[in-house]
Amino acid sequence: MELKPLYHCVASLDVHQAVVIVCIIYEDEAGEIHVQLREFGAFKRDRKAMAEWVASFQPQQVVMESTGIYWKSPYAALEKQGIHALVVNARHVKQVPGRKTDIADAQWLAILARSGLLRGSFVPPQDLRTLRLISRQMQKLTGILSGEKNRVHKVLTDGGIRLAVVVSDIHGKSARNMIKGLLRGETPEQVLQYASKRLKATEEELLDALDGELTDDHIFVVSETLDHIEDLERRITIFAKQLLSKLEPYKAILQALQTIPGVDIMG
Repeated sequence: MELKPLYHCVASLDVHQAVVIVCIIYEDEAGEIHVQLREFGAFKRDRKAMAEWVASFQPQQVVMESTGIYWKSPYAALEKQGIHALVVNARHVKQVPGRKTDIADAQWLAILARSGLLRGSFVPPQDLRTLRLISRQMQKLTGILSGEKNRVHKVLTDGGIRLAVVVSDIHGKSARNMIKGLLRGETPEQVLQYASKRLKATEEELLDALDGELTDDHIFVVSETLDHIEDLERRITIFAKQLLSKLEPYKAILQALQTIPGVDIMG
Protein backbone atom coordinates (compact mmCIF):
# COMPACT_ATOMS: atom_id res chain seq x y z
CA MET A 1 0.00 0.00 0.00
CA GLU A 2 1.45 3.33 -1.08
CA LEU A 3 1.06 6.03 1.54
CA LYS A 4 0.65 9.55 0.23
CA PRO A 5 2.18 12.23 2.47
CA LEU A 6 0.08 15.11 3.75
CA TYR A 7 2.74 16.78 5.89
CA HIS A 8 6.29 17.91 5.12
CA CYS A 9 7.54 17.40 8.67
CA VAL A 10 6.29 15.08 11.41
CA ALA A 11 7.60 13.69 14.67
CA SER A 12 6.67 10.55 16.56
CA LEU A 13 7.50 9.23 20.02
CA ASP A 14 7.82 5.60 21.04
CA VAL A 15 7.53 5.92 24.81
CA HIS A 16 8.82 3.34 27.29
CA GLN A 17 9.37 3.44 31.04
CA ALA A 18 13.06 4.31 30.86
CA VAL A 19 13.51 5.57 27.30
CA VAL A 20 11.78 7.66 24.66
CA ILE A 21 12.64 6.98 21.00
CA VAL A 22 11.87 9.91 18.70
CA CYS A 23 11.64 9.81 14.93
CA ILE A 24 11.57 12.91 12.74
CA ILE A 25 10.65 12.63 9.08
CA TYR A 26 10.97 15.80 7.02
CA GLU A 27 11.20 16.83 3.40
CA ASP A 28 13.82 19.41 2.41
CA GLU A 29 13.46 22.11 -0.23
CA ALA A 30 14.78 19.77 -2.90
CA GLY A 31 12.05 17.25 -2.12
CA GLU A 32 14.42 14.74 -0.50
CA ILE A 33 13.09 12.80 2.49
CA HIS A 34 15.19 12.65 5.67
CA VAL A 35 14.65 10.38 8.67
CA GLN A 36 16.25 11.05 12.04
CA LEU A 37 15.99 8.67 14.97
CA ARG A 38 17.16 9.70 18.41
CA GLU A 39 16.89 8.12 21.84
CA PHE A 40 16.29 10.06 25.06
CA GLY A 41 16.11 9.06 28.70
CA ALA A 42 12.95 9.32 30.76
CA PHE A 43 14.11 11.80 33.41
CA LYS A 44 12.99 15.42 33.54
CA ARG A 45 16.14 16.82 31.92
CA ASP A 46 15.88 14.21 29.17
CA ARG A 47 12.24 15.02 28.50
CA LYS A 48 13.08 18.73 28.31
CA ALA A 49 15.90 18.05 25.83
CA MET A 50 13.60 15.81 23.79
CA ALA A 51 10.87 18.44 23.59
CA GLU A 52 13.34 21.15 22.59
CA TRP A 53 14.83 18.91 19.89
CA VAL A 54 11.41 18.12 18.46
CA ALA A 55 10.38 21.78 18.56
CA SER A 56 13.54 22.76 16.62
CA PHE A 57 12.12 21.01 13.53
CA GLN A 58 8.78 22.87 13.81
CA PRO A 59 6.82 19.70 12.94
CA GLN A 60 3.34 19.99 11.51
CA GLN A 61 2.24 16.86 13.36
CA VAL A 62 3.54 15.08 16.47
CA VAL A 63 2.18 11.70 17.52
CA MET A 64 2.73 9.24 20.35
CA GLU A 65 1.08 6.04 21.54
CA SER A 66 -0.90 6.02 24.76
CA THR A 67 1.47 3.59 26.50
CA GLY A 68 0.12 3.06 30.02
CA ILE A 69 0.87 6.18 32.04
CA TYR A 70 4.32 6.71 30.50
CA TRP A 71 3.06 9.04 27.77
CA LYS A 72 1.92 11.70 30.24
CA SER A 73 5.24 13.29 31.23
CA PRO A 74 6.65 13.43 27.66
CA TYR A 75 3.31 14.90 26.55
CA ALA A 76 3.58 17.58 29.25
CA ALA A 77 7.16 18.38 28.17
CA LEU A 78 6.00 18.86 24.57
CA GLU A 79 3.09 20.97 25.81
CA LYS A 80 5.54 23.39 27.45
CA GLN A 81 7.10 23.89 24.02
CA GLY A 82 3.71 24.76 22.58
CA ILE A 83 3.32 21.35 20.91
CA HIS A 84 0.01 19.51 21.30
CA ALA A 85 0.76 15.94 20.28
CA LEU A 86 -1.76 13.42 19.06
CA VAL A 87 -2.06 10.58 21.57
CA VAL A 88 -3.12 7.56 19.54
CA ASN A 89 -4.49 4.18 20.53
CA ALA A 90 -1.93 1.39 20.04
CA ARG A 91 -4.66 -0.95 18.76
CA HIS A 92 -5.57 1.57 16.05
CA VAL A 93 -1.93 1.75 14.94
CA LYS A 94 -1.65 -2.04 14.69
CA GLN A 95 -4.75 -2.24 12.50
CA VAL A 96 -3.19 -0.08 9.78
CA PRO A 97 -1.81 -2.48 7.11
CA GLY A 98 1.46 -2.19 5.19
CA ARG A 99 4.06 -2.18 7.94
CA LYS A 100 7.46 -3.72 7.17
CA THR A 101 9.04 -5.81 9.89
CA ASP A 102 12.38 -3.96 9.80
CA ILE A 103 10.86 -0.54 10.55
CA ALA A 104 11.17 0.75 14.12
CA ASP A 105 7.97 1.53 16.02
CA ALA A 106 8.73 5.24 16.16
CA GLN A 107 9.45 5.38 12.42
CA TRP A 108 6.24 3.55 11.54
CA LEU A 109 4.29 5.98 13.70
CA ALA A 110 5.91 8.88 11.87
CA ILE A 111 5.10 7.36 8.46
CA LEU A 112 1.45 6.97 9.42
CA ALA A 113 1.33 10.47 10.88
CA ARG A 114 2.86 11.95 7.71
CA SER A 115 0.04 10.38 5.71
CA GLY A 116 -2.66 11.57 8.10
CA LEU A 117 -3.74 8.03 9.03
CA LEU A 118 -3.76 8.44 12.79
CA ARG A 119 -6.61 9.67 14.95
CA GLY A 120 -5.79 11.24 18.29
CA SER A 121 -7.61 10.45 21.53
CA PHE A 122 -9.17 13.16 23.66
CA VAL A 123 -6.66 14.66 26.07
CA PRO A 124 -8.16 17.11 28.58
CA PRO A 125 -6.38 20.33 29.59
CA GLN A 126 -3.52 20.15 32.08
CA ASP A 127 -5.58 21.28 35.10
CA LEU A 128 -8.25 18.66 34.47
CA ARG A 129 -5.63 15.95 33.88
CA THR A 130 -4.19 16.54 37.34
CA LEU A 131 -7.68 16.45 38.87
CA ARG A 132 -7.97 12.89 37.56
CA LEU A 133 -5.41 11.91 40.20
CA ILE A 134 -7.83 13.00 42.90
CA SER A 135 -10.99 11.60 41.31
CA ARG A 136 -9.43 8.23 40.47
CA GLN A 137 -7.97 7.80 43.95
CA MET A 138 -11.37 8.68 45.42
CA GLN A 139 -12.95 6.10 43.12
CA LYS A 140 -10.37 3.55 44.27
CA LEU A 141 -11.13 4.26 47.93
CA THR A 142 -14.86 3.97 47.22
CA GLY A 143 -14.28 0.52 45.74
CA ILE A 144 -12.29 -0.56 48.78
CA LEU A 145 -15.04 0.82 51.04
CA SER A 146 -17.67 -1.23 49.22
CA GLY A 147 -15.57 -4.37 49.66
CA GLU A 148 -15.09 -3.75 53.37
CA LYS A 149 -18.81 -3.18 53.90
CA ASN A 150 -19.54 -6.48 52.18
CA ARG A 151 -16.98 -8.15 54.44
CA VAL A 152 -18.73 -6.89 57.57
CA HIS A 153 -22.01 -8.26 56.25
CA LYS A 154 -20.47 -11.69 55.62
CA VAL A 155 -18.75 -11.90 59.03
CA LEU A 156 -21.94 -10.87 60.85
CA THR A 157 -23.89 -13.46 58.88
CA ASP A 158 -21.26 -16.05 59.79
CA GLY A 159 -21.87 -15.13 63.42
CA GLY A 160 -25.61 -15.63 63.10
CA ILE A 161 -26.54 -11.94 62.93
CA ARG A 162 -29.25 -11.44 60.28
CA LEU A 163 -29.66 -7.67 60.57
CA ALA A 164 -29.50 -7.27 56.78
CA VAL A 165 -32.76 -9.23 56.52
CA VAL A 166 -34.79 -6.59 58.38
CA VAL A 167 -32.72 -3.43 57.69
CA SER A 168 -32.15 -2.08 54.17
CA ASP A 169 -28.67 -0.73 54.96
CA ILE A 170 -26.64 -2.21 57.81
CA HIS A 171 -24.22 0.69 57.46
CA GLY A 172 -26.84 3.33 58.14
CA LYS A 173 -26.45 5.29 61.37
CA SER A 174 -29.01 3.28 63.32
CA ALA A 175 -27.85 -0.17 62.17
CA ARG A 176 -24.17 0.65 62.70
CA ASN A 177 -24.85 1.80 66.25
CA MET A 178 -26.68 -1.46 66.94
CA ILE A 179 -23.75 -3.46 65.55
CA LYS A 180 -21.29 -1.51 67.69
CA GLY A 181 -23.47 -2.23 70.72
CA LEU A 182 -23.23 -5.96 70.03
CA LEU A 183 -19.47 -5.67 69.63
CA ARG A 184 -19.27 -4.02 73.07
CA GLY A 185 -21.04 -7.05 74.56
CA GLU A 186 -24.51 -5.55 74.93
CA THR A 187 -27.53 -7.82 74.64
CA PRO A 188 -30.00 -7.55 71.72
CA GLU A 189 -32.52 -6.01 74.15
CA GLN A 190 -30.01 -3.32 75.18
CA VAL A 191 -29.02 -2.71 71.56
CA LEU A 192 -32.61 -1.88 70.61
CA GLN A 193 -32.20 1.58 72.17
CA TYR A 194 -30.11 2.56 69.14
CA ALA A 195 -32.82 1.57 66.65
CA SER A 196 -34.38 4.46 64.80
CA LYS A 197 -38.13 4.83 64.96
CA ARG A 198 -38.10 5.14 61.18
CA LEU A 199 -37.11 1.49 60.78
CA LYS A 200 -39.94 -0.57 59.31
CA ALA A 201 -38.95 -3.70 61.22
CA THR A 202 -40.76 -4.45 64.50
CA GLU A 203 -38.90 -4.85 67.79
CA GLU A 204 -39.49 -8.60 67.66
CA GLU A 205 -37.97 -8.83 64.18
CA LEU A 206 -34.98 -6.75 65.25
CA LEU A 207 -34.42 -8.91 68.34
CA ASP A 208 -34.46 -12.07 66.22
CA ALA A 209 -32.06 -10.51 63.70
CA LEU A 210 -29.64 -9.36 66.43
CA ASP A 211 -29.63 -12.68 68.29
CA GLY A 212 -26.57 -14.54 67.05
CA GLU A 213 -23.43 -16.37 68.19
CA LEU A 214 -20.61 -13.84 67.83
CA THR A 215 -17.28 -15.27 68.93
CA ASP A 216 -14.27 -13.23 70.02
CA ASP A 217 -12.86 -13.67 66.52
CA HIS A 218 -16.04 -12.37 64.91
CA ILE A 219 -15.98 -9.35 67.20
CA PHE A 220 -12.31 -8.68 66.46
CA VAL A 221 -12.69 -8.85 62.67
CA VAL A 222 -15.86 -6.76 62.57
CA SER A 223 -14.43 -4.15 64.96
CA GLU A 224 -11.25 -3.72 62.94
CA THR A 225 -13.14 -3.66 59.66
CA LEU A 226 -15.57 -1.03 60.96
CA ASP A 227 -12.61 1.13 62.03
CA HIS A 228 -11.23 0.80 58.51
CA ILE A 229 -14.62 1.66 57.00
CA GLU A 230 -14.95 4.82 59.06
CA ASP A 231 -11.40 5.84 58.17
CA LEU A 232 -12.17 5.28 54.47
CA GLU A 233 -15.38 7.32 54.76
CA ARG A 234 -13.43 10.15 56.35
CA ARG A 235 -10.78 10.09 53.64
CA ILE A 236 -13.34 9.95 50.83
CA THR A 237 -14.98 13.06 52.31
CA ILE A 238 -11.60 14.83 52.30
CA PHE A 239 -11.00 13.82 48.66
CA ALA A 240 -14.48 15.02 47.67
CA LYS A 241 -13.94 18.42 49.31
CA GLN A 242 -10.56 18.79 47.60
CA LEU A 243 -12.00 17.85 44.23
CA LEU A 244 -14.94 20.25 44.53
CA SER A 245 -12.66 23.10 45.61
CA LYS A 246 -10.46 22.52 42.56
CA LEU A 247 -13.54 22.46 40.34
CA GLU A 248 -14.78 25.83 41.62
CA PRO A 249 -13.77 27.60 38.34
CA TYR A 250 -16.11 25.17 36.54
CA LYS A 251 -19.03 25.71 38.93
CA ALA A 252 -21.38 26.95 36.21
CA ILE A 253 -20.65 23.88 34.06
CA LEU A 254 -21.19 21.55 37.02
CA GLN A 255 -24.53 23.17 37.78
CA ALA A 256 -25.58 22.80 34.15
CA LEU A 257 -24.62 19.11 34.17
CA GLN A 258 -26.74 18.51 37.25
CA THR A 259 -29.85 19.52 35.31
CA ILE A 260 -29.49 16.21 33.46
CA PRO A 261 -31.66 13.53 35.13
CA GLY A 262 -29.51 11.08 37.09
CA VAL A 263 -26.43 13.33 37.24
CA ASP A 264 -25.42 14.46 40.73
CA ILE A 265 -22.50 16.54 41.98
CA MET A 266 -20.50 13.34 42.57
CA GLY A 267 -21.95 10.97 40.02
